[in-house]
Amino acid sequence: MVSFLARPPSRRDTLRWGLLGLGASALGGSLAGCGGSSSSIRFLQNKPEVIEYFGGLVKDFNASQSEVRVNHDATTTALTPQFVRGTPPDVACYNYNLETANFLSRGALTDLSDVPAASTIRDDVQDLVDQFAQFEGRTSVLPYSVTAAGCIYNIGLFEKHDVAVPKTWPELIEACKTFQKNDVLPLYTTFLDGWTLRQGIFDCVSGSNLDVTTFFERLKELGGDAGPDAEVSFTKDFADAARRMVELFAYSNRDAGSRNYNDGNAAFARGDVAMLLQGPWAIGEISQAAPDLRLGTFALPGSDDPGTTKVRVNLDLALWIPEQSGDAKGARQMVSYLMQPSVMNAYNAKNLATSPIKNPPQQRDPRLTGLDPYIRSGRFYQGAGTYISESIPLPSYLQDLFLTKDVDGFLRRLDGAWARRAQRAAA
Repeated sequence: MVSFLARPPSRRDTLRWGLLGLGASALGGSLAGCGGSSSSIRFLQNKPEVIEYFGGLVKDFNASQSEVRVNHDATTTALTPQFVRGTPPDVACYNYNLETANFLSRGALTDLSDVPAASTIRDDVQDLVDQFAQFEGRTSVLPYSVTAAGCIYNIGLFEKHDVAVPKTWPELIEACKTFQKNDVLPLYTTFLDGWTLRQGIFDCVSGSNLDVTTFFERLKELGGDAGPDAEVSFTKDFADAARRMVELFAYSNRDAGSRNYNDGNAAFARGDVAMLLQGPWAIGEISQAAPDLRLGTFALPGSDDPGTTKVRVNLDLALWIPEQSGDAKGARQMVSYLMQPSVMNAYNAKNLATSPIKNPPQQRDPRLTGLDPYIRSGRFYQGAGTYISESIPLPSYLQDLFLTKDVDGFLRRLDGAWARRAQRAAA
């Protein structure tokens, strides 16, 4: 991905600076290396576009000392079978989601609160972990990379048609009408990759329309009593957001049902689409295809009050060590190395993400500066779709919603699926 920052330090630079500035104790053990390797650990990292980058970090770490040999595992094999067989990775830098949260809630991940770098994480970012699961007050997952998703927009088209970045829902709809009137497609939507609907229009509209975190906390408290007629439900609490999702979808491409994620990026790169609901991973691909296209990002307003607007975030990567790790000490050395600010900040700057530390470096990439004030002030949320298990076919429900425009049917269907899953879990 292209970065407008000054060249970040090389991996060898960061390692050298870390050794000089932190000392061996801050790295969880000596990195100086004296003698033969005493252990070998497996480091799992599942983000495909940064395999090479982490491969370089592993190589430099191994070259710096001889106590621990790290083997880089970049497979996407399901985690659950590994834990069941008693062969989980020794340490992982993995997307934090409900699957990982299940291991945390069962006490399968070791407590990392005594790792020095744990105290450098922002409280509101660490809270994102606790929103999914907790276990005996442990700090078992350390955030590593926070990605913010909003509405990517074509600056040139906004300027040409005298459209300001919308701050409220009425302004967003008015912008769509202006583009449509001038034969510009307001929004590109992709049905074939259902996750783009979940983390796009569903998460972005609902997140600035209601308090997602509180809603799911209350919904989980209902357990098996959840349902459309309960005091807290999708039917009652998501009604306004769902209606607005349908309203916004009306300004999408007519062939959305046959288009996927790559189609959306390609269409936007051609310069004839005003807006795209995607994260920074799409920005990199679009800029590679159209390096001269001026891109910006804004937080999608989901209500009539600009004060409620927030940015959707997710823990794109987080570090954790299983209780079954064959070498917890060596795994902690790797965690402490990766958590050095010079290492972590360089990674996040290169990959259009934000470091989870207190007072992170300011976002200077003009394609993302529109989201930075929200991140710095804590005006962010984890998308509603991230709280919903993949056993509930939310993307299919959303596809049906946009085809039928049956808001009530969509919400009751979602309530029913949630209630059935909660009842099975309670049995």
